[in-house]
Amino acid sequence: MSLPEQLPPDPDAALIADHGRTLVTLASASIDHGVEQARALAVDPAEFAAALREDHATFVTLTRAGELRGCTGSPRAWRPLVLDVAENAFATAFEDNRFRPLERGELGDLDITVTLLSPPAPLPTASQAGLARALRPGVDGLILEDDARHGLFLPVVWKTLPEAEDFVARLKAKAGLSGDEWPATLKAHRFTACSISLSELGPEAATTARNTGS
Repeated sequence: MSLPEQLPPDPDAALIADHGRTLVTLASASIDHGVEQARALAVDPAEFAAALREDHATFVTLTRAGELRGCTGSPRAWRPLVLDVAENAFATAFEDNRFRPLERGELGDLDITVTLLSPPAPLPTASQAGLARALRPGVDGLILEDDARHGLFLPVVWKTLPEAEDFVARLKAKAGLSGDEWPATLKAHRFTACSISLSELGPEAATTARNTGS
């Protein structure tokens, strides 16, 4: 009987434990600022802890009553963590083209989740079935790229697509690849993710965020 794969500790878990409240408060403040000023909250990374000044990839997800209200982010690290969170929070609220821009009346019951992504690692792409076998359900996020076509699933998507074959097939469709298409130039990368939500922090966090964004 084989033992389950032992995963190494996620370094982002410590970052979330130490600074998760700051990141969620910042995301909320940037959204509030966007309602008032139609732009993301200006952020000076020098005002934050050293760990928050490092380049880091993030996604920001919004939900209302358990329903998705927006989700955008950076698949790869390219700017300071706090700047990425502030900009992605604004983009999620006002620039996700699947949804109309967020309105002031939605702020009160909005849940905000900040997700930190690990650096992506390449996966074999000789076949769709082989890629599916290489994935760790419930653990891996996945990026598919073929020239201008690309798609990304965060690990949370496993909750609705628990089978690896379905996970890959649905991401292919999101990336604009047809059901039987598997280009030789297709690239796949996996990553892990660690998240923190406003709802996990309690109502006082929302109050703090409102005051920060005003």
